[in-house]
Formats: sequence, C-alpha cells, structure tokens
Amino acid sequence: MSQPPRPYVLSLAGFDPSGGAGLLADCKTFEQRGVYGFGVCTALTVQSDVQFERVQWMPLADIQAQARPLLERFGVGWAKIGLVESLAELPELLRWLRAQSPAIGVVWDPVLKASAGYDFHAGPAPELVAEVCTALALITPNQPEMRRLWPAAATAEEAAAVVSAYCSVLLKGGHAEGSEATDVLYQNGREVARFTTPRLPHGEKHGSGCVLSAAIVAGLARGESLVEACRSGKAYTARVLASNETLLGYHFQNEHEYANP
Repeated sequence: MSQPPRPYVLSLAGFDPSGGAGLLADCKTFEQRGVYGFGVCTALTVQSDVQFERVQWMPLADIQAQARPLLERFGVGWAKIGLVESLAELPELLRWLRAQSPAIGVVWDPVLKASAGYDFHAGPAPELVAEVCTALALITPNQPEMRRLWPAAATAEEAAAVVSAYCSVLLKGGHAEGSEATDVLYQNGREVARFTTPRLPHGEKHGSGCVLSAAIVAGLARGESLVEACRSGKAYTARVLASNETLLGYHFQNEHEYANP
C-alpha cells in the first residue's frame, strides 16, 4: 500500500563523512520526521566525530547548480542552510532561492565552528547579520554562536532578543550549566517559549545542532507552527542524544518513539 506524498525539503550543508552532522545527519532526520529531503553539498570535509582535518568549499555557482533542477521539478516549501564558505554570499544565495521558489521558508543553522574543533568563521558585521536574518524564518544558534553573531550584546540572551527583531531566534541551551537543557525562542525582541529536557550524562553528540534544525524544518514542512516545530524538534533531538553513549547518535523510525522523550 502506497503512502501519501511527503512534503519536500532541502538541506544546503556540508558533507561530513561520519554522518553525525551536515547533509547525512539532515537527511536521516528528514526521513524519520516524515518529509522527503534533498541535499545540496556546500563543502566536502575531512573529519570524524572528534577530529577535523580540512574542508573543500563548493563555489556559490556550484551550490546553485545542484539546487536548480530540484527546485524546478519539486515544490520545495522549506530549506535549511548549514555550513557555507562565505557569510557575505548568504544574502545572494537567499535571494536566489526565493527567485526559484518565492514562497520558500528558510532556516539557518549558523555553523561557525565545528564540534570537532575547527573555526570556520569569525563574527560577521551587524549589518550583514541584519540583512541575512530579514530573509529568514528562523536561526538556531547555540550561545557562543549567538555571541559571535551579535557581540555588542552583553549576553547571548540579549543578543538573541536583539536579532529576533529581524527573524525568530531559537537560542540553544546546550552550552549552559545545570541539570536541564533549555532552548529559548525569541520573536520581535522578546522571549515567547521555552523547551526543556534533562541534561544527560552522555548526551553530547557530534552534529546535534544539525539534527535539531533539520527536525524543526521537517515539522514546519508538515504544517506545524514554529512553536510546535521547535517543541517536536527538541523532543526528537533529545531521543537522538539519549540513544547511546558515543558521540554519534542513532535516529528513530516511528513518531511515537520521540513524541515523549
């Protein structure tokens, strides 16, 4: 018996051979979250879950060439952008995506540093952050990334509130202290929702931010509100974090397996 059509989503991200982060992690998440995921490679990395050696970047023209036939053939409603070489080229990429699919929604997971230990980007200029975020539905930075994106703010929370005037911000709480990990959603300069799960003794996972942002994109593509998508995405990610004691998490096939972490 055939299944009903799934929504189409697109990940523009780096290729991580370990499968913990980037395109492979995104597509695993998309599949388990009930959407059909396309992948456009923005970078080829040489890494494992604990070591980063080097990266080969894809030029913007090649990124567009990969995405063009997919956007021409399929109705892609949502896209996620992860690792890219040039933050200065992000506005051009966003304008191009919207020219191909005017109604597309875009979530940016600002990968500024690899969890395996490699700095990709210094903090961009505030004017660039504002220009990029105005074209987005959501950004999903962790606390160090948020501080790097908006260093004029005294705290990551203050930075998230400021940037949420341009687009919604989900400030991830994995780098905070305490027995619980809380992600906070900001919109229009204020906090609107919190999403909390227990902090696990072996919960650190390579690529957890990729999984969360991909899970949120899948929820949005399935018709969930932003708050609902953040909540269900957090729940799915919590199950991946709890799946084993290594740095590479396992994904889950059935919706009920992550509905109540």
